Amino acid sequence: MADEKTYDLIIIGGGPAGLSAAIYAQRAMLDNVLLEQEAVGGQVIITSDIDNYPGVPHTDGFTLIDQMQNQANELGAHIVITNAEKVMHSDDTGLFEVRTPDGKIFAKTVIACGGATPRHAGFTGEEAFTGHGVSYCATCDGMFYRGKKVYVIGGGNSACEEALFLTRFADQVDVIVRKDHLRAQAVVAKELEDNPKVNVRFLTSVVGVEGGTMISDVTLRDNATGETYVEHYDEGGCGVFVFVGRVPASQLLEGLVDVDDAGYVLADERMATKTPGLFVAGDIRKKFLRQIVTAAADGAIAATSASAFLGHPVEG
Repeated sequence: MADEKTYDLIIIGGGPAGLSAAIYAQRAMLDNVLLEQEAVGGQVIITSDIDNYPGVPHTDGFTLIDQMQNQANELGAHIVITNAEKVMHSDDTGLFEVRTPDGKIFAKTVIACGGATPRHAGFTGEEAFTGHGVSYCATCDGMFYRGKKVYVIGGGNSACEEALFLTRFADQVDVIVRKDHLRAQAVVAKELEDNPKVNVRFLTSVVGVEGGTMISDVTLRDNATGETYVEHYDEGGCGVFVFVGRVPASQLLEGLVDVDDAGYVLADERMATKTPGLFVAGDIRKKFLRQIVTAAADGAIAATSASAFLGHPVEG
């Protein structure tokens, strides 16, 4: 996509933050375009159960995103499937240039809602067996381990929720936690510990995986003693799911924003960054709670802030 025109606003990312921003931008009558590199909805569309989005109980990610996208479309949102590779800003004109594989797009303001991608755990064989025994998406790949053993690496909310989902397919789910406690919310941790298919293994790390075309050997370490040992399976008889955090998509904003040690963008309560006219929303920014509802709220605030920056403050 290449445009000669200059938009009021470019929204990068079509997850809950981006769709919310598009809805509010349309209502503010901003000439805007939303860029999404893969599928609208991002990581949310692979979430099987959502029970904490206010007003929409007992839904799933695909359904919720479909409703959000339909609402945005009904308001006239312009959504384009393309990859935003780099954002640049001219001090002379004040305009932003967003580079895509198809060309350049210009705008007066930008909201970056690119979210974050799965962080790798770093064990030997992780890269080689990705897609062949190592996965970062239980909803995508859980069905391939029906009746088998799976390992889930991580002790936070995502790891615990994904482990619970995997119990629908696997005969046994071992949650590998390198520390001596779970970091998940108490209600999630209790549900995990009460599930008869789940075995939580504290002070344990996956050191490496080996096999042929699929994993047959998993090497683990007892973090208390330093001892390593191997658990063997018929090839393809086990899987390793990694949920150890995410890497924010802040690289395309390099030089335009400040970030913390983990790469999350620092922004104020109006979602504004250090570059005038550049806003962020959702999982890309440093925040206390990363949930669909907070991403949607971020998007609403960012679009409203962009409107105000352009001289069109929104009442209420």
